[in-house]
Amino acid sequence: MTLSDIVYAIGDFSQAIFVVFEIIGNSFNTLLVLLGFAGFAYWMNFQRKVSAKATVPTEAKDIVGWYKENAETKILK
Repeated sequence: MTLSDIVYAIGDFSQAIFVVFEIIGNSFNTLLVLLGFAGFAYWMNFQRKVSAKATVPTEAKDIVGWYKENAETKILK
């Protein structure tokens, strides 16, 4: 076994590893994008539910003094 046989064997092994990427193609990227959109939809739905339970006013005119009602006990609404 010569040195060139070893080098060619390493090269053939390296090429065989990257055949997997050719088989997968772009489907892995598509899967990641779809998972990202699904996660974003889940997050927004969860945020909508939590925001519906919140007692913090959303209008600027309602904000004045809402946090001072329980100032002596240091508990926010």
